[in-house]
Amino acid sequence: METETATHWLTDAEQCAWRTHLEVNRLLTYQLEKDLQPFGLTMNDYEILVNLSESEDVRMRMSDLASATLQSKSRLSHQITRMENANLVRRENCESDRRGLYAVLTDHGMETMQKVAPHHVASVRRHFIDLLDPEALAELDRALKPIAEHLRGRRGRP
Repeated sequence: METETATHWLTDAEQCAWRTHLEVNRLLTYQLEKDLQPFGLTMNDYEILVNLSESEDVRMRMSDLASATLQSKSRLSHQITRMENANLVRRENCESDRRGLYAVLTDHGMETMQKVAPHHVASVRRHFIDLLDPEALAELDRALKPIAEHLRGRRGRP
């Protein structure tokens, strides 16, 4: 026989904090996405460009890129196809593993990244960083780190 567990409902303060987090997450993501639109990029595109631009030889195995961007391999494959059509990335075979593929940042992708990055950083500052004083920003970082570590650990990621 299964034992019943009582639901540990959120307090009013917990509910308020949770809902504020959800609202900020949705609104900030919407605004950052909107600010990338003039460049023809989505947040997913930008995240892929960032990962590739910061990786060794501006390339990553598709499976590693899928893990880094929290996308399924299938979804990432479609995303990379769109980005290949825009000449931002290309796929290359992995010499050590015939089944493996790399996503590689093209010269045009790097130029796009260099052009868009200052605008994206300005958007992040305008809509997030500059709205918090340094102490609040440090407290937010301290408060969110255990959650990130917990969730990262649940995925088996480093």
